Amino acid sequence: MAKKIVILNGSPRPRGNTAALIEAFTKGAEQAGNGVVRFDVCKMNIHPCLGCCGGGKNPESPCVQKDDMDAIYPHYKDADLVVLASPMYYWSLSGQLKCAFDRLFAVMELSPSYENPVKDCVLLMAAEGDTESNFEPVRHYYHALLERLGWKDCGIVYAGGNMHVGDIAGKPQLEEAEALGASIR
Repeated sequence: MAKKIVILNGSPRPRGNTAALIEAFTKGAEQAGNGVVRFDVCKMNIHPCLGCCGGGKNPESPCVQKDDMDAIYPHYKDADLVVLASPMYYWSLSGQLKCAFDRLFAVMELSPSYENPVKDCVLLMAAEGDTESNFEPVRHYYHALLERLGWKDCGIVYAGGNMHVGDIAGKPQLEEAEALGASIR
């Protein structure tokens, strides 16, 4: 059965290394019959979470703030799988991606008992550093996040050694991302 996939791209570079990972993943996922919707959150007008706990009153627009998150919410709610795609910024996700992800809390507020919608998840990350210790803070955050959300990890592609736009060209992580996309069923 085809899966509905939402990609949240936290990279500001439209043709950067993270974008290449996304394109490879998308190619595999679509060839496997899945539907993919991509949001380039850096190009969107998304305000930071206010921590007001005032959302969840309108299923169509669950957050009290009215901005471009309203384009993401319906796809997120229907998604079977969420792809977090980001360059590594100071050993973490980009701030732009974190900002958008924080705003998904408003969807959880739709449930009277604050039940989080259960999703599968994939992480795609390009980075300059290319060691296990370089990715350890991200790995820890990602797994802790999924544990608390009750989400299932469906795969991670860490693509280190990619500082400049285009550095990832021809590297095996692109094939790995495509294969990961193709494995989603």
